[in-house]
Amino acid sequence: MSLLPRTAEEFSSAEYWERFFKKRGDKAFEWYGDYNSLCGVLHKYIKVQDQVLVVGCGNSELSEQLYDVGYKHLTNIDISETVVTHMNQRNAESRPGLSFQQVDATQTPYEDACYQAALDKGTLDAMASQEEGALARNMLTEVGRVVRVGGRYVCVTLAQESVIKLAVEHFVQLGWAVRLHCLQGESGKEEDSFSLPVFVLVCTKFRQPMPTPILEMCLGEDGAPTRLTQVSELLSAVREHQAYSVLRKKLRTGTDASSNLSLTLCHTKTGLPRYTLTVQDCPPGAKVQRSNHFAIFIVPQGSETAWLYCSSEGQKQLAASANFRRLVIVAMHRNQEYTDMQAVQAELSPMVMDLAPPGMPANQQVPFLSVGGDLGWREEVSRGVSELSGEYCVENIKGEDGELYRRLVFLSNAALVQSESRLVSSKTTSSHKKRNKKKTKPAAPPTTTSSSSLSVDSGFLCCAHHEVMVAGLTVLGVGAPESKDVPVSVLLVGLGGGGLPQFLRDFVPSVTVEVVELDAVVLEVAKEWFGFRPDDCLTVTLGDGLDRICALEKEGGCFFDVIMFDVDNKDSTVGMSCPPGAFVETSILQKVCSLLTPRGIFMLNLVCRDSALRNSVLQRISTLFPSILSRKIEGEVNEVLLCSRGGNQASDGARIPQSLNQAAKNLQSCLSSSSSDHRPHIDIAELLKDLKVE
Repeated sequence: MSLLPRTAEEFSSAEYWERFFKKRGDKAFEWYGDYNSLCGVLHKYIKVQDQVLVVGCGNSELSEQLYDVGYKHLTNIDISETVVTHMNQRNAESRPGLSFQQVDATQTPYEDACYQAALDKGTLDAMASQEEGALARNMLTEVGRVVRVGGRYVCVTLAQESVIKLAVEHFVQLGWAVRLHCLQGESGKEEDSFSLPVFVLVCTKFRQPMPTPILEMCLGEDGAPTRLTQVSELLSAVREHQAYSVLRKKLRTGTDASSNLSLTLCHTKTGLPRYTLTVQDCPPGAKVQRSNHFAIFIVPQGSETAWLYCSSEGQKQLAASANFRRLVIVAMHRNQEYTDMQAVQAELSPMVMDLAPPGMPANQQVPFLSVGGDLGWREEVSRGVSELSGEYCVENIKGEDGELYRRLVFLSNAALVQSESRLVSSKTTSSHKKRNKKKTKPAAPPTTTSSSSLSVDSGFLCCAHHEVMVAGLTVLGVGAPESKDVPVSVLLVGLGGGGLPQFLRDFVPSVTVEVVELDAVVLEVAKEWFGFRPDDCLTVTLGDGLDRICALEKEGGCFFDVIMFDVDNKDSTVGMSCPPGAFVETSILQKVCSLLTPRGIFMLNLVCRDSALRNSVLQRISTLFPSILSRKIEGEVNEVLLCSRGGNQASDGARIPQSLNQAAKNLQSCLSSSSSDHRPHIDIAELLKDLKVE
């Protein structure tokens, strides 16, 4: 649209507006909405009998429409001689009492306190970009002079951050009350229509300046005001509304299966996150039933981190299975209460309809989908703070398999489950001596008071990479007849909830495990909530894993049959989230190699999204460990590397050597013969099927 400014500074140029109005002629430029979209909030703050100064009136029809509904005391000013002449001519006969004057809004000839209201539609936005805001401040100062005590400055604005910050800080400093209305409105269908919402800033003048700033935000013309304490909070709320409006416009005008846009809805009163919505479209050409336009999928509480719901690939798969043109995937947040599916549906329905795909028929029924028809179940049992990792929570959840699980989650990365264990009733005897292969009915979620009756099932490893690490003991020959009663020593860097080291202690004969854990809080959480019980065969060293490896290497000698690295990287900016880069530097790998016995194995949980970085890590490892077996974890980025100093047992890319098949059977039998009260839930042969040689 050629009449729009090429740069923000042009808004403030008198020459630009002069050219604009000459080009535009009689066509009213309703840049910030017309009378119908603004009348609700304007009538709320400006009375019919008020003396009103309309600042920068332009050729907008707003003043004419206000005049027609009874506002007879309007003084319209504008810097453009062209528009003032035109507007006076246009209204001379039909509205003889409506005056237009060529006046500079920064230097008006009017007396002090002579108006009950000043109305500004876009003028502040035009002036704020010039002279580093000095022009706009002069205009606001002039408004403050001519408005009476109890009067208001009512400004219709697009609320660019620099503009709204300038105005709000100006009036807060003067002790005025500030309220901001966000008028969402309907997005237009024209190609050049604006997707940004219109805001109405209302500043009220007090006789005595307010000692504490009054800052309020309202959604819509009649929305209940939300009180804010700082200007920065108001600016943040504006940005959120603007981002949502842009997103809504994008979703209403097209579909894009390659991207999955998301937004977070917060609780109105607390401001805390309540729902996260991810929009996933089906690709063009997908076979979707004609009536299947739009659906909402509610992710069960506790399942937000599952691959199907949190990964881009999983969400695409979910959308394809649901068979709708557009699927909105809704995740619920911690520390929020949800009554039932019906209540969630009622709460979300008004909002999610804004995200409907283009071309959806009016009054189309939108189904809410879920797993099993309920919201799932989550119970927080503990919360605390670690100096190293920040705030954490321990929660019980009901899995989609009907079983109960306990999780440790660091809230700095709430999408990642740090540790997880399956729960069983403490009253249930699950000794391997009393095996029962019949499926039992899943336990119902316990009440808060009954959580103490639950205990961790040490025979169940929730993390697939932990299962692979256990299965990797076949390379060591654990369980073979000739290895009976042969001690196995393990060094594990990274404790988590303690599930892996506890499994090794409980089910691998003659094993000793040393765990190195950097965070003392993690150790206490593991003991209190995950049933972790160190003893003579399972010890914990608190400290840095790298320091411990260096110290052991200085002591000299071969200490361990297995060294495992299962430690995450706190730096999310690099392409490798496990382990930290320092753990796979050549100098550390050399020390690891020197600490292993001749038959020893180095096991690494590798999470690397950067293929070049992964190749670099593999190259470094292979210089010290010629034999590397790898196992990808289905649906995850994780892979486990089993590294040994023996020669390759197969060509690159080959599957598991046949010699390990018997070793898998031996290890399975060995684990099952444990005297633990729990039985191991692990299938060694199945885990080794997709093991490959690098």
